[in-house]
Amino acid sequence: MDAIATRQRNQPAPPTVVFDDLVTPNRQPGRPWLHLLDDEIAPVVVESARPTRVVWSSLWIKRPDAQVMFDLSPGRGGTDLRWTLLVDPPGPDDRQFRHLCQRIGTLINANLRYTYGQ
Repeated sequence: MDAIATRQRNQPAPPTVVFDDLVTPNRQPGRPWLHLLDDEIAPVVVESARPTRVVWSSLWIKRPDAQVMFDLSPGRGGTDLRWTLLVDPPGPDDRQFRHLCQRIGTLINANLRYTYGQ
């Protein structure tokens, strides 16, 4: 698999909390964040190492080979969370690439982040 994109941003919650939310996205019904689109499916955890790494299966029906790897480390009062998008060659075209990255950003750096009060 090739890493085609990676981004890092701080989450205000500690690594153990972020890890639990990534492993079980719907564990707290009072703060849902994994809102999927019609062309997406719920990811399955294909690898994890508490509390530093989670790897999801693909979110996208049209790109079943994709995986999203999350690396977590303590940082700035919370968690430095890096996501990396992995795909088998050939990589997506520019339009699909932007869509995949935007969706990960929305789910992780908006939806999940907002559940922590930010």
